[in-house]
Amino acid sequence: MRKDLIVKDDFMQEDTWRIFRIMSEFVDGFETLSKAGKAVSIFGSSRFTPDNKYYKMAEETAYLLAKAGYAIITGSGPAIMEAANKGAKRAGGVSIGLNIQIPLEQEPNKYVDTLLDFRYFFVRKVMFVKYAKAFIIMPGGYGTLDEFTEAINLIQTERIQKFPIVIMGSEYWKGLIDWLKSTVLKSEAISKEDLKLFTVVDEPKDAVDAIKKFYGKQRK
Repeated sequence: MRKDLIVKDDFMQEDTWRIFRIMSEFVDGFETLSKAGKAVSIFGSSRFTPDNKYYKMAEETAYLLAKAGYAIITGSGPAIMEAANKGAKRAGGVSIGLNIQIPLEQEPNKYVDTLLDFRYFFVRKVMFVKYAKAFIIMPGGYGTLDEFTEAINLIQTERIQKFPIVIMGSEYWKGLIDWLKSTVLKSEAISKEDLKLFTVVDEPKDAVDAIKKFYGKQRK
């Protein structure tokens, strides 16, 4: 048999087994998170230290959300993720971590009670959205921006139902918000209504109130 055909067959075989790994991650995620009840996914930097003001903000926000009956879902890592899991645990709430396998291995933080481990980013991202009643977007980098923009895109294109997306830290996000208004909106790449897909707040209580207000309106 020709060598190039053997290589091709090996590649196709690898793809076949990859499908089963993907399926198993979906099954494990669905089975575990379906038992969590209503939840909020919190995103933010993995680089902030515990003395950072945004770390403290994330912890207090998660604490108040857990007291309000929400499970807290994070990426299970350090910094903002650790703060959110810590706040949930301090409140006696459900603290969930969705860990990702990456070359620079991420160790789950010690405040995670329910841990799921993922090889595939896209499966993990489905879990963040599917089981969340709201997103809290804390200051962060590329990963945080990715979760934020994907969520508002899914809502904008009506692939998912609208839910609260709360951005925390107006000072941190000011440049992005100004750019969306002065450049993206001005260029007619988005509409004025698209700017209403998220809310910007600075206080943990206001984040919780924004979520309560959204679902309060839905019940009326």
